[in-house]
Amino acid sequence: MLIGVPREVKDAERRVGLTPNSARELVAHGHEVIVETGAGAGILKSDDDYAAAGARVVSVDEVWSDAELVVKVKEPQSPERERLAPDQALFAYLHLAPDPDQTADLMASGATCIAYETVTDDRGALPLLSPMSQVAGRMAVQAGAHSLEAVNGGAGLLLGGVPGVRSADVVVIGGGVVGENAIEMAVGLGASVSVLDRNVAVLGRLARRFGAGLETVYSTKASLEALVLAADLVIGAVLVAGSRAPRLVTAEMVREMRPGSVIVDVAIDQGGCIETARPTTHEDPTYIVDEVVHYCVANMPRAVPKTSTYALNNVTLPFVLALADLGIKDALLADDHLLNGLNVCRGVVTEAHVAEALDLPYVQPATALEAS
Repeated sequence: MLIGVPREVKDAERRVGLTPNSARELVAHGHEVIVETGAGAGILKSDDDYAAAGARVVSVDEVWSDAELVVKVKEPQSPERERLAPDQALFAYLHLAPDPDQTADLMASGATCIAYETVTDDRGALPLLSPMSQVAGRMAVQAGAHSLEAVNGGAGLLLGGVPGVRSADVVVIGGGVVGENAIEMAVGLGASVSVLDRNVAVLGRLARRFGAGLETVYSTKASLEALVLAADLVIGAVLVAGSRAPRLVTAEMVREMRPGSVIVDVAIDQGGCIETARPTTHEDPTYIVDEVVHYCVANMPRAVPKTSTYALNNVTLPFVLALADLGIKDALLADDHLLNGLNVCRGVVTEAHVAEALDLPYVQPATALEAS
């Protein structure tokens, strides 16, 4: 199979779909890999590095016109979507639920579009979302600690305090992968940390892992409000696979928060779980509402492209190999977990949450594939 890797073009995105090591694995399996010139610059890998791995370095036009499988990181931008053809497959983060324009374009392309974020595993987890969730959870605490500094509009608190001075109160909403990694960082820095979740088993697992260093709280409207209003740093870490994030923290709650407190809404990629949240960038990451600093950077992991790319390739490469070795259709039909990643196929939506969010007809993925 001919696998193509374009350079990422979204908002200074520096990650890349395949590392040279991953390209080498595909070549060893008898496949051809073409990489757009400069695609690896953001992870400090040159065209020569890809050539040494057996890939062929080509123009952007050749990648999009010739590749049978296009492997990316972020969702294709409008000019890229115009290049997709019915005989191509796309493998990338798509996040279609809050993005009707992208969904419409992918449907119009006729391509087979597989989203990293809805591929599952035997535990019902999202293994291709997990590495970026780990990165984002850890970065959320770093960003929150920085935003708490007075020069950035915060209350002037050191997250872990010092002997004789209290540490910051950190509230993590959601105990999934993002939340657990945020907790790990916050506890490690000496903050006073609480986590809210509605899954008692998740709370139990986190309590066993972190012990007395973490307060676990079952999430209700009352408990959420009480903790948010007393927090110095709130981290929104709620994700519903394929769907828009639920708005849990209201504007009224934000108005009642401590002056100089900070919100980091990691769920902003899926619409955000804080009512006052709106997407920001690494170049202009924060704004203030009612004396509360909001850090709502969409796509947080792009700030650490080297770590993020290698972590992502660790989990995507086995699926890329399967798609290349078996062929797109056969690989999807052979693996229910990979099949769950199929979001759009031959003009129809094949992911139930996306169809519901955008009020579009839903077609079973296997049905759509068999008809192709």
